[in-house]
Amino acid sequence: MTPVVSSGSDLTRRQWKMTLLASLGGGLEYYDFIVYGIFAKDIAAAFFPASDPVAALTLSLAVFAVGYLARPLGGLVLSHFGDRYGRKTVFVVTVFTMSACTLGMGLVPAYASWGVWATLLLVLLRFVQGLCIGGELPGAITFVVETASRRPGLACGIVFCLVNGGVLLAALVNLGLQSVLPPAAMAEYGWRIAFLFGGVVGLVSFVLRRSLEETPEFLRLQHRAARSPIGEVLRHHRGPVLLGIGIVALTAGFNGILFAHMPAYLIQVLKYPPREVALAMNVALFAMSASLLFASWFADRVPPRRLMQASALVILVGVIPTYMMLARGGANLFLVLPLLTMAVAGANGSFAYLLAGLFPTRVRFSGVALSLNISFTLLSGLGPLAANALIGATGWAAAPGVIIAASALIGLVVASRLSDRPATLTEAVPASG
Repeated sequence: MTPVVSSGSDLTRRQWKMTLLASLGGGLEYYDFIVYGIFAKDIAAAFFPASDPVAALTLSLAVFAVGYLARPLGGLVLSHFGDRYGRKTVFVVTVFTMSACTLGMGLVPAYASWGVWATLLLVLLRFVQGLCIGGELPGAITFVVETASRRPGLACGIVFCLVNGGVLLAALVNLGLQSVLPPAAMAEYGWRIAFLFGGVVGLVSFVLRRSLEETPEFLRLQHRAARSPIGEVLRHHRGPVLLGIGIVALTAGFNGILFAHMPAYLIQVLKYPPREVALAMNVALFAMSASLLFASWFADRVPPRRLMQASALVILVGVIPTYMMLARGGANLFLVLPLLTMAVAGANGSFAYLLAGLFPTRVRFSGVALSLNISFTLLSGLGPLAANALIGATGWAAAPGVIIAASALIGLVVASRLSDRPATLTEAVPASG
């Protein structure tokens, strides 16, 4: 099953507004993702005993992983309520809770003041935040394809463009703080400013999201809502879930390596200048955002699986030679990294649209959440660790390219199993009586 190819009608002002409001949480999610990584060393110093700095940093990163591992559970719980009672309520609750947790992480006293209770509170906030994030992106995908049904491909592209905007915002906040605060102040309280800023932005998003309206498709079929959406997905839609995991694989594998592994890999393993890496990553992020928006616009006009096939094929052929070029040293990062992100645009711009089309309205939120969170947890969560392990095991500096190539192969195989025939994201309502 693949989503319908749009007739080309434009979105109404209301649909634009609903799409943008629904997309804000994804940006907040990735803002937090990057900010925590940027300040992991400072967080380790604040919340873990300083007798062993390496152990403290490891524990700090473990807290980050707790939030990541909480996502599948959060996706299961929140998608149940989203399919049972409506998308809007879940959306408003998650962005408020997620923002409050981000704000709280900036306010929690340090270990020196509260001892182990400070550390436990940090872990709890991160866990709750992870639960909320598990329902955020699946909810956004479900909401926009049902609200902007005439341009679902473009609507999904807007969601993930704003996700990239969250990454860029985190980089800019870090740059701004580094420019005005000395290193000692950054370690003491500068990192807290970044979290407080994210929390305030999130609360503004909460206020704006209160004006969201329920999706027309859910309202039309509300009387047929599933009693146990996840149970129904597992009983009757196991095949689409497996297809969905495969559809997400290339985006999850590529983005996990790009955001969480590439900067440290270029600096620590390949010895590229840190400033050059930071600037090139931002240029690549701009290129990724622009190219995925174009691809998502195109996904409303051609069978979206063709876009995924094109990206998967280009990545499969080109990613290992690209990593070999990087590994030799002296590569032009301002050319190589943007081209690499543009190569995956077809997958980034089509996967959410394809994923939403696999499931009927009554269990769409649950099906999308299950597929998305499994794929992202396995590939984005474990991909960077696997990349490092592969380098260590083989001694080959270009080894991370193998993981991305494997993700592309999965995407290529799965896309070949989808159909070009248009299908609809809406369902017929059985006549009463």
